Amino acid sequence: METSTFRLDLSAVAAQTERTWEQEILQPLQDYIAIPCLSPLFDKQWVENGYMEQAVTLIEDWCRARQIAGLTVDVVRLDGRTPMIFMEIPAFGCDGSDGDTVLLYGHMDKQPEMVGWREDLGPWKPVIEGDKLYGRGGADDGYAAFASLAAIEAVQQNGGQHKRCVLMIEACEESGSPDLPFYIDHLNDRIGAVSLVVCLDSGAGDFERLWSTTSLRGMIAGDLRVDIITEGVHSGDASGIVPSSFRILRQLLDRIESAENGKLLAETLHVEIPEQRKQQAQVVADVIGDDVRDAYPFIEGAEAMDTDLAELVLNRTWRPTLSVTGSGGMPPLADAGNVLRPFTALKLSFRLPPTAKHTVALKEIREILESNPPYGSKVSFHAEKGANGWDAPELATWLEKSVEVASKAFFNNDPAYMGEGGSIPFMGMLGEKFPEAQFLITGVLGPGSNAHGPNEFLHIPMVKGLTSSVSVVLDAHARRA
Repeated sequence: METSTFRLDLSAVAAQTERTWEQEILQPLQDYIAIPCLSPLFDKQWVENGYMEQAVTLIEDWCRARQIAGLTVDVVRLDGRTPMIFMEIPAFGCDGSDGDTVLLYGHMDKQPEMVGWREDLGPWKPVIEGDKLYGRGGADDGYAAFASLAAIEAVQQNGGQHKRCVLMIEACEESGSPDLPFYIDHLNDRIGAVSLVVCLDSGAGDFERLWSTTSLRGMIAGDLRVDIITEGVHSGDASGIVPSSFRILRQLLDRIESAENGKLLAETLHVEIPEQRKQQAQVVADVIGDDVRDAYPFIEGAEAMDTDLAELVLNRTWRPTLSVTGSGGMPPLADAGNVLRPFTALKLSFRLPPTAKHTVALKEIREILESNPPYGSKVSFHAEKGANGWDAPELATWLEKSVEVASKAFFNNDPAYMGEGGSIPFMGMLGEKFPEAQFLITGVLGPGSNAHGPNEFLHIPMVKGLTSSVSVVLDAHARRA
């Protein structure tokens, strides 16, 4: 497919996208970054605090003001659940009587602040420095609503066409999307017959091309706790008689993970990696080279878990892993006395292969950790959230070619495809609900952008190119045979 086959004016799209971002998006996106709208898992008082409502109002008001034919904006609220911004746009420039629908997705909730921000930066302090907009939530995933509507606007105003579009901007993705299934059921008739899903909540191997995500890992997060005595006792008096709850916990972790190489030991947590995904991992390693490893802030002299770059890509995208992300029962170092503590708890984050079922994995994990507790201790694993991963269906020719055209037009580079190590629960749900749909899962989380961590940033040229690229894909979808 040559660029000339598009009636959409790509140069005009690029120019309009540039203007829209510079003049109409960057400022409200900075206002959004300043709102500490934590996901409900991290802010139990999210209703009372009102930050989520501030984010909803900001995004809703911006969206309502867009010059898009037929746009309707609705904030849907189900009792006891986070709100959902739901938008509908009728087909433009083509026949919409078939009900063919594009579903565009993003989220507005954020991860916690985290420590370690550069001295002149902060999670709720938007700062533009060169090509980067720093602050929590700009890249993950506050930009999605703005970019989605800007792309549709560019289609309508530059000779393009699109099928009916619906946009869903949820408010609990960072909590595992527990409210989302209820909204999908509630809005089922309004969502319609989806043949293309566009999700702007994923990653990028670099900032030099359009990246398309081929798979996402599933996840389970929860608390592993070991209790051994009812209260803390003098360590000099009790050690040697009372086993340490921390040592018991170490034993339990050794049941499930190799301390030597990080491999999860239960074969039921692994899957057969498709040959195509292995080949794509090698391509990713060839395209971005040492950035597979060097994109992470290793201390001097530290090494990655493997020297083979393609194996590292597969580790991150198709193999199960365990990360310890928090602890309980342990005082800060400055307050730690000579006390043998009554319990130790760790927050465990499991990443699962894209095709693994998280419910099956959870049953296996709980059995491994809770069975035959050492020394008769009390061991419990409480899972607070879980989600299946997602593996993309075979790519349609029209989508593959339109992605190629867009990447070359707006990045002057061929596109690239890779799996992502993170989770987007919505994709697994949609994959099951619309098995015939095509997916463009993409995003701006490239090297160093550090979603969930300190110094998170949005790469501004990247997001402009991505916005223009979505316009091309929407137009191609409407014109496909």
